[in-house]
Amino acid sequence: MAPASKAERKAVLDAGAWMFNVVTSVGIIMVNKALMATHGFSFATTLTGLHFATTTLMTLVMKWLGHIQPSYLPLPELVKFVFFANLSIVGMNVSLMWNSVGFYQIAKLCIIPVLCILEILFDKVRYSRNTKLSIVLVLVGVAVCTVTDVSVNSKGLLAAVIAVWSTALQQHYVHHLQKKYSLGSFNLLGHTAPAQAASLLILGPFVDFWLTNRRVDTFNYTTIVTFFIVLSCTIAVGTNLSQFICIGRFTAVSFQVLGHMKTILVLTLGFLFFGKEGLNFHVVLGMILAVIGMIWYGNASSKPGGKERQVYSVPSEKTQKSSQSELDQKV
Repeated sequence: MAPASKAERKAVLDAGAWMFNVVTSVGIIMVNKALMATHGFSFATTLTGLHFATTTLMTLVMKWLGHIQPSYLPLPELVKFVFFANLSIVGMNVSLMWNSVGFYQIAKLCIIPVLCILEILFDKVRYSRNTKLSIVLVLVGVAVCTVTDVSVNSKGLLAAVIAVWSTALQQHYVHHLQKKYSLGSFNLLGHTAPAQAASLLILGPFVDFWLTNRRVDTFNYTTIVTFFIVLSCTIAVGTNLSQFICIGRFTAVSFQVLGHMKTILVLTLGFLFFGKEGLNFHVVLGMILAVIGMIWYGNASSKPGGKERQVYSVPSEKTQKSSQSELDQKV
């Protein structure tokens, strides 16, 4: 009875963490779409810096209230993480600017295979045939409903490669740091958010000027624009926290695979709120394939052998001595 109740409790917490991530992620995408597309605030890197500044304030309040206990993260590890995370943010923005939307979407889909490679190499994870096929089905489904025109150029390809690898490394690193240093989601955010906020708020205006040829300090900040920025920053606290919670509870690959549920939701909400232009048979077909793939992945990866870490046991000195003693007795 006890193991069953423990498993049920874990399932409820997993579902809650996942829904928290889906709601905050879809919410922030819709708010940012209104902020950037409707009101012309196109300073994505600076906005991300504001997101992490707000998240830093949240972690400081949580520390003050005693909900975040003191923890340790070596400076070299923090610098490495911030480097990958910031490179991922800038890389994705540059990739979107230099590539067609179709190739940008293909590049984002490549994050999953790269994460699988990282897990196989560094975590000794092994995937079953059904788990691999379910991942392929998700990728095909999302590609069918999001990829339209695909044109490639050399500098766009370079930006996409950097964006994909830095994003994969950052997400894999979240899981690695949480396990290695026994850090909770709040603890890890408490270390990384201030460093990311400071670096992005310093570099962000220059990167955004390079990308948009517009200065963030000369933008016309109306009441409605300011409201959307504050709303975006508020939701971002939940998005940042839920990402760390989900990667800690699952793995970076599962986070990415199930994360495409957000892509489907964003497309659906976009059609509902911003008009049905672009909604056609192949988009609906892609959505159905992706959802089937996600359900299949959840089922396949949870079965024994579906996705497991290989453990190579090394005989201890005590075991070796015991074996030698038995051998001596036999002789």
